[in-house]
Amino acid sequence: MSAPECGDEISQRLVAAAYETIAARYVVERHQIGAALLDADGAVHFGLHLDAMVGRAAVCAEAGALSAARLATSAPLVAVAAVRYPKPTETAPARIVPPCGLCRELLLDYAPGLAVVVTGTDGAGRLVSLAGLLPHKYVGTKWGAPAPALAEHTRTAL
Repeated sequence: MSAPECGDEISQRLVAAAYETIAARYVVERHQIGAALLDADGAVHFGLHLDAMVGRAAVCAEAGALSAARLATSAPLVAVAAVRYPKPTETAPARIVPPCGLCRELLLDYAPGLAVVVTGTDGAGRLVSLAGLLPHKYVGTKWGAPAPALAEHTRTAL
C-alpha cells in the first residue's frame, strides 16, 4: 500500500507524510487518520486521530497537528493534508480525507489563509483554499474582529 497520488509537490509531500504517520500508528478502531501540517518555515507537524468510546470525545488528526504546530512554532501555517488508512476488512487503498466541519472551523481560527489537500475530479490530491470549503465561517466576538485574510475572503465572496 502507498500514499495517494497528488498533482503538486506540496500536496504530495503532505499526503506522503500523513500516510507514513498513519501507516506507522494505525490501530483498528483507535487510530485511522493521520495528518500533516506545513508551516511557513517549511516544517511539517503531525497529528493522529484519537477515537473514543464516546464519539464526541474523539480528537481529529488535524486538531492534533494544529496543536503540535502551535507547540513547536508561531510561524504561519500554510497547508494541511489528512489520510485515512483502510480497515483490514476494506479492499480500498488509503485515501485523502478533507477536514470535518469542526476542524474547518478550528483550523480557520488559527490559519485563515490555510490551504488543504482534497481529492480532485481526476482522483489526484490538490490544494484548495480551506476558506473556500467553509465560506460562511462562524465569527463570534470572543477574539474581536476576524483575521484580515478571512475578512478579505468574506468581502470577495459577496
